[in-house]
Amino acid sequence: MAEIINLRQARKAKIRTEKDVKATENRRLHGRSKQEKQQSRNEASRLKQHLDGHRLNSANSDEPE
Repeated sequence: MAEIINLRQARKAKIRTEKDVKATENRRLHGRSKQEKQQSRNEASRLKQHLDGHRLNSANSDEPE
């Protein structure tokens, strides 16, 4: 004789499993440690300062272009 399955519970279990798989995938793709995030911010800041230092006309200049 076949085992009796509650379809509502089976459906909810399947949805839960799919959400867990998606969450794991998102953590792999988007998850970064605090140190990695800080390193990215520092790098962006350094590059911005480097580019601003090489600007011919400053944004705060009163002279028209």
